[in-house]
Amino acid sequence: MSTNQSIALLQEMAIFVKVVETGSFSETARQLGNTPSAVSKAISRLERALGTRLLERTTRKLRLSESGKQTYDHCSEMVRAAQAVIEHSGKFNTEPSGTVRISVPKAVGHYLIHPHIPEFLELYPQIDIQLLLEDRFIDFIDDEIDLAIRITNEPPLGLKGRQLIRIDHVLVATAEYLKKNGTPQQPSDLSQHQCIYLGEQVSDSKWKFQKGNKTTSVTVKGRYSANHTGIRLDAALKHMGVASLPYFMARHALNNQALIQVLPDWHFKTYYSGDAWLLYPPTRYLAPKIEVFIQFIAQKLSLEPVLKSEEALA
Repeated sequence: MSTNQSIALLQEMAIFVKVVETGSFSETARQLGNTPSAVSKAISRLERALGTRLLERTTRKLRLSESGKQTYDHCSEMVRAAQAVIEHSGKFNTEPSGTVRISVPKAVGHYLIHPHIPEFLELYPQIDIQLLLEDRFIDFIDDEIDLAIRITNEPPLGLKGRQLIRIDHVLVATAEYLKKNGTPQQPSDLSQHQCIYLGEQVSDSKWKFQKGNKTTSVTVKGRYSANHTGIRLDAALKHMGVASLPYFMARHALNNQALIQVLPDWHFKTYYSGDAWLLYPPTRYLAPKIEVFIQFIAQKLSLEPVLKSEEALA
């Protein structure tokens, strides 16, 4: 396809992206101020020019064909590039502006991201932030988000990312609880203690540990479980048992000795441990509002203390 042909189809490509995002010819037409018939004809022109069917049409919904998925990836990058050109057009004489929507796990958002937002808003008065605190899997298109923070070993397929901070978990209890019930010396000792764990899944009560090349696990029990880190922290401070917590949640209580780390020589391994990554769609064109937020939060989290131990790095 020649450059002239490509330019002639730019509008059809943009309409195609909008149809995929809305899942409807009629909704696309409404948003673009056009008719469903005109939208349908634009898609047909694009399909004829490319020599392939992009959408599988049924009476109820539209579905991308295999070639449609690849075409959508390229067309959506084109649309993002166009949006970036518009946003960059005033880059040198105006401040970054707009709303940045960020999906972030609840505890990470509350205790690591939220404390820095007031400073960011003061630095960039033309940018608004919308934090979506949720632990579920998100879809950048369906959920209409710009960035997502997730704990993962590497960015998922189809996304780019920037590594932010290591998230480790620790076991903690008060000196009063340990004096009354004894201090665990080995992971197996935990079976004799009241353990405060996540409790969302059966596997949450199976705690895994590593020390050098040795790994072990123990099934714990307790009268209290909670899927909220703040509640587990408060329960530990109330001498209710040995609690599992992210290090960033327990750090202040450990530093002022309100809590004591249990089994500090063992690395407590959980599904929720790993590196926190800031994820975004794979495009070479990031809007200024997104660029400045990425740089800001990455710099702030680089200063956050992390768990210092050989086990945590294993």
